[in-house]
Amino acid sequence: MATGIRAYFGKYLRGRRAMVMPPDPPTGARASRRQVPGLRRQELADAAGISVEYCTRLEQGRAPRPSREVLTALARALGLSTAERDHLFRLAGELPPAPLAPDSEVRPGLLRLLHGLDDTVAVTVHDGRLEVLARNAAAAELFGPVSSAGRYRHNIVHQGFTATARHILGNEGADRYTRWATAELRSAMGRYPEDENLLSLHAELSAASATFRSHWALGDVAAERSAVKHLRHPTRGWLSFQTELLHDAERDHWIVIYAPAG
Repeated sequence: MATGIRAYFGKYLRGRRAMVMPPDPPTGARASRRQVPGLRRQELADAAGISVEYCTRLEQGRAPRPSREVLTALARALGLSTAERDHLFRLAGELPPAPLAPDSEVRPGLLRLLHGLDDTVAVTVHDGRLEVLARNAAAAELFGPVSSAGRYRHNIVHQGFTATARHILGNEGADRYTRWATAELRSAMGRYPEDENLLSLHAELSAASATFRSHWALGDVAAERSAVKHLRHPTRGWLSFQTELLHDAERDHWIVIYAPAG
């Protein structure tokens, strides 16, 4: 780490240590008087499995870049949240750890926002595994009921290769969507390479769809986050929408907004 970065890292580490409640003394032991709030350096060093001398050098900005193992141990010892842990990693010049899986729950505030737009704008939420987690009434009206059967009925990639998607998108729109969805699957498998559901979805589409095999051979990785789409509404006919994808990085959720394009 550069000198300035080491100083920021050390200051953050000291500040977080000062905010941690010290451990209770053993039963029957006399509690010693503390001159400063939070953990002592020795207590943090012991909890993180490092020497107190190394802990001191880190806090004073005199140590080289700590390893990812040390950063993980410090974050655990300090009880850091995911966002705080990621900040600690970035201050040390490291990429934060990749999530093992997307969060399974949509933020309550986001759900309230979705339902507040029920009568105006269609909104859906899917996770980093490409599974739809929520949609509001306007989206349900636009896309129709979700199939009640099938392992992948909530997966936006699998949905793109169905007759229903071709009806809603038209032939040209469905062709564009399947290429985009294939690229999304490649990206998701890069984030979660050992995910059984993604691997089995890839295997199923590879076996069943020549279109998927053709798109997969192109090697595309998803990048499009904004587009104009023409969709067939069940009662209002063809409509144009400006679609925008917004990412909640901490939960790995994607919010898709379908704003009328006029």
